[in-house]
Amino acid sequence: MRQKPMMSLISIINMAFGFFGLQIGFALQNANSSRVFQSLGANVDELALFWLAAPMTGLIVQPIIGYLSDRTWGRFGRRRPYFFVGALLASVTLIFMPNSGYLWMAVGSLWILDASLNISMEPFRAFVGDNLNSRQRTLGYAMQGFFIGIGGYVASKLPNYLTAAGVSNTAAANDVPDSVKLAFLIGGILLFGSVLWTILTTKEYTPKELQGFEAAETSEVALMRQRPRAVPEAGFFTKWGAIISGLGAALIALVFAANTDKQFSIFAGLVLVTGVLFLMNSFFIKSGQTDNMLSGVLGDLVTMPTLMKWLAAVQFTSWFAFFIMWIYTTPAVAAYHFGAVEAGSEAYGQGSLAVNNLFALYNLVPILFSLILPFITRLIGLKLTYALALICGGLGLISIYFGGPSTFWLSAIGIGVAWASILILPYSILADALPAERMGTYMGIFNFFIVIPQIVVGTVMGAIVKNVFGGDAIYALLIGGGVMMLGAIILFFLPYKQPVKQT
Repeated sequence: MRQKPMMSLISIINMAFGFFGLQIGFALQNANSSRVFQSLGANVDELALFWLAAPMTGLIVQPIIGYLSDRTWGRFGRRRPYFFVGALLASVTLIFMPNSGYLWMAVGSLWILDASLNISMEPFRAFVGDNLNSRQRTLGYAMQGFFIGIGGYVASKLPNYLTAAGVSNTAAANDVPDSVKLAFLIGGILLFGSVLWTILTTKEYTPKELQGFEAAETSEVALMRQRPRAVPEAGFFTKWGAIISGLGAALIALVFAANTDKQFSIFAGLVLVTGVLFLMNSFFIKSGQTDNMLSGVLGDLVTMPTLMKWLAAVQFTSWFAFFIMWIYTTPAVAAYHFGAVEAGSEAYGQGSLAVNNLFALYNLVPILFSLILPFITRLIGLKLTYALALICGGLGLISIYFGGPSTFWLSAIGIGVAWASILILPYSILADALPAERMGTYMGIFNFFIVIPQIVVGTVMGAIVKNVFGGDAIYALLIGGGVMMLGAIILFFLPYKQPVKQT
């Protein structure tokens, strides 16, 4: 038995390069989906509901892909087959989405696009845990953050570059501007090419090799993750399945009895489905049929390490805020700072370009910040670094309301610092606590707390913007900033001490 060897810097770069393309896909989706929907006739209070496609697919796809990739091995490896399939589907869908012509087709394309990106992205997180030892994992995730920053910047600036080159940034009613269509085409090509580069230039350890590395580790955290799980008996899942199912049914009944916005029933339905899955797992345990995906995922869910539970709460606040930002920044800035009324107007186009610049800059910040982040964490620790970054991000979101387009650069820096941190630090903390044989499943479960807050935003914010704020989306950004700073407070309760020394 031997320790997992150190990897060269060029190998780590090749391993992370695929994230350049994946983030191009995510950034084009995040910065332009609301514009595509509004160009095809959507109202601002409908946007959150349409965006539900993204987190819903993530909630379903990520744990499934994590579970399957943990159990996959063949001539093409363990994680890489999922990289390829996801990137191919995402590239094709990215090209189709702005050319779909109908609102329902664009919303459906977003669903497929997000599912495809998740098929590739989820194994990428486990890929770092598989290939790097404890001393290099922060560097590995930081390198992912570096390429995420570059990909996000390139994607966010593409419509601006194309507009400057003479491509039209306006369109007739119920059509999408050519600048957006061409940006998505270029993005699709870059996405597939960069992921293919990672597939062709990297290797993976076999399951047997990973087991050997796991057995060779003798640190305290390694011994803790090697302990057998104490999965609860059937009665636990019966009890909580009944409680959760009853809550979901009551929420659905309340939605229809109170005649509120029916989009709340989506959240209530998810609660009901969760309860039913718990009851199904209870049946499997009683009948001795626990060697299945449902039992595996739910078993890992209810036996999460304490550290993972606290990190999950922080993830919830961070992604709640970012999802608000992605949905509402374009209509908020266009209306509040540029006075735009119609999505196809020149003023709306100017507001959209201002948001593209803001998004480009916040994605540019991680390019530098990701490289210096390991040094900062050595000086003041992971928890304090993480907390300060979330405070910067919250203030950055709030400042969009108080400042104008001329100060968006300052907002973008604060948001970019938070963005880099949430892409790197939680995974650096978490990876050491996860056993190698279930790394993908746990990473998929951890991503529940990325998509659940997005589902909450998608089901409640549309009604809040419409009924509380009178359609003024700018106030949603204030809520997002406040919630993100709440995550900084939660971090001080995280049961985590000084990390293993990095090299």
